[in-house]
Amino acid sequence: MKNYYLLIIMALSTLTSCTEDTPVKKGTFEYDVDFLQTYQETILLKNNNSQVAVVPAYQGRIMTSTATGKNGKSYGWLNYDAISSEVVQDKINIYGGEDRFWLGPEGGQFSIFFENGADFTFENWKTPQQIDTDIFKVVDQSTSSVSFLKEMKLTNYQGFPFHIEVRRKINVFDRTQIEKNLNIDLSQLDIDFVGIESVNGLKNIGDQPWSKETGLLSIWILGMLNPSDETTIILPFKEAPNYNTYFGDVPSSNIAIKEQSILLKADGKHRTKLGLPPVNTQPLAGSYDASNNVLTVVQFSVGDETSYVNSLWEIQDEPFKGDVVNVYNDGPLEDGSQLGPFYELESSSPAKELKVNEEIKHHHITYHFEGDKNDLNKICLQLFNLKLDDIKI
Repeated sequence: MKNYYLLIIMALSTLTSCTEDTPVKKGTFEYDVDFLQTYQETILLKNNNSQVAVVPAYQGRIMTSTATGKNGKSYGWLNYDAISSEVVQDKINIYGGEDRFWLGPEGGQFSIFFENGADFTFENWKTPQQIDTDIFKVVDQSTSSVSFLKEMKLTNYQGFPFHIEVRRKINVFDRTQIEKNLNIDLSQLDIDFVGIESVNGLKNIGDQPWSKETGLLSIWILGMLNPSDETTIILPFKEAPNYNTYFGDVPSSNIAIKEQSILLKADGKHRTKLGLPPVNTQPLAGSYDASNNVLTVVQFSVGDETSYVNSLWEIQDEPFKGDVVNVYNDGPLEDGSQLGPFYELESSSPAKELKVNEEIKHHHITYHFEGDKNDLNKICLQLFNLKLDDIKI
């Protein structure tokens, strides 16, 4: 009998030892959380199997998420080298993350990325530290949400001083809320899911109102995700595909128009950016990773406003004729270096003339659906009017 118990103890000991020695698999949520926690305070939010990692030091950024618990796929793109580096870059620190807070405009006569009178060149471009390296303060937290606060002072290209208060709240949704937001029924589908909302507020706490004559600001949310040869961006449009292009023409092999959506390769191999103006914007974007059967959907707030900041790197004739939604596929720069690779799904708030103590808000929600292809196809048809097999170029 003693030998019997001894064998059990030895077996358990061996099992525990094997478990402890087995490395956590890269690409999983657990791997990314362990990595983040090595270098930064990381807040974990949960709602059933949905889990989300948020870093206050990166402006309350949603770094990554999963639909199936700690061993599930990690959806956000992380720049491991930048996160682990002790060097702070001068122009921008690209840490990654699937929902990061930024402000616009980037270029033009009201830019907050160029000093007054500077030429619009990369040498003169610099991300304000307030949206690059400053920590956002945690003011409230629960199991499935966290709220941040940050006071900022910025000066634009014209020399106008902005004194602002940023409030940011992250919410992890349950199934009921996801179904309500997207008007879908998940109860009969073999699908895992996660839905994460960022509610972003921008308040004028300065001593003078904002005007179009001196420049306005907009909330700009960018989601950085993992590219692959089998991933395609979906950008629905209204009326006509009147998109704006950045970084040169798009190769015909990288883009297609099907039904009422623009499809763009998200392979991280060719630097391309598209944007839609208000008149052509649907409050939806997304992507499909055919190799992993993951459908990503981004939903964002859009009102009747038509003034959006223009971020082109030039003095503009129409500085408030910018985009509501942008999609970006990373690729090599002219010198052969590369920021990622990653791809982005982005949305912006309108630019409003705020009086003192007035505020604008912008909602940006990211959903990931993973599972049976036939069931994913039902969601895709309902939201984008496209079959999964048609999402290819």
